[in-house]
Amino acid sequence: MADSIQKRKSEHIELSLSEQSLGKGMANGLEQFRFIHHALPEIDFNEITLSTSFFGKQLKTPFLISSMTGGVELAETINQRLATAAEERGWMLGLGSTRIMLESEAYRTSFQLRKYAPTIPIIANIGAVQLNEGLTEKELLQILEWTEADAFVLHLNTLQEVIQPGGDTNFSNLLPKIEHVVKKLPVPIGVKEVGFGIDGEVAQQLKDVGIQFIDVAGAGGTSWSQIEKLRSNEPIKKAAAEVFASWGNPTAMCLQDVCRILPNDKVIASGGIKDGMDACKSIALGASHVGFARSVLKEAVTSIDELLTWMEIKELEMQMTMFGIGCKDIPLLKKTNRIEKI
Repeated sequence: MADSIQKRKSEHIELSLSEQSLGKGMANGLEQFRFIHHALPEIDFNEITLSTSFFGKQLKTPFLISSMTGGVELAETINQRLATAAEERGWMLGLGSTRIMLESEAYRTSFQLRKYAPTIPIIANIGAVQLNEGLTEKELLQILEWTEADAFVLHLNTLQEVIQPGGDTNFSNLLPKIEHVVKKLPVPIGVKEVGFGIDGEVAQQLKDVGIQFIDVAGAGGTSWSQIEKLRSNEPIKKAAAEVFASWGNPTAMCLQDVCRILPNDKVIASGGIKDGMDACKSIALGASHVGFARSVLKEAVTSIDELLTWMEIKELEMQMTMFGIGCKDIPLLKKTNRIEKI
């Protein structure tokens, strides 16, 4: 089992970097919004701050390196770079699915990143469907101990599991099991999609069982049904997956829907986020934090210097956007009325 997961993780890294991994004809929806320029902002650009917090932990930025990878040799190098850079720039770090940690000791070190990132929030991650496949409270606590994570996120990936060879597709009766996890684990528990989006109705169901944050992970970026299509050797599944190349709820739609239902909760925007202006739009629409995935992975594969430069550019893009609309900090950005739908 561990060897098959390792092979899958290696293929996921390779295919995530391919243009074929992107959904077809699907944008994140943020292009439908524009900011209204403020010619007299009455603020000093040098005083603009991106600082925020996540469940009491202070951060220099509202940015998250979204859950991506782990469990293979290349992933260990990538994750060490991501952790080191996130610590230096003050970004949160999301781990890839930690299921493989339970399968073999050999694959654990790629997720054990606290020594590279001693102060920033680290979010552990595992598929929610594993709660129907025998995943226990004890195992979740063990993952928390190994990773020294500050929070745990359960990911939802229904269509990916259907196309994925040997995928787990029993998503029945998960809410009570999620509620049990929320009650038993000693850290904040969130739920994320993997690129098809969470809407307001689902967010309300999750809130009702105690979920403390939601990453909408909308459509507009990587499509995991397409990645699994590329991995599959089953002609029937490959053909069926093609229909879902443009499937999903755009990130902007998810944000508006979820934030209307849960206006005072932690909502993370991810899914095709391209730059600092997209990040500003996401926060102006109600997000508390913004996640980057595929674009970060591309830089991390190259070098840590390339990664740090890319991160600094995203921060500057966000600061310039805030300057352009007269917002000196994140709380003011969340309240801005200088955003409109085109």
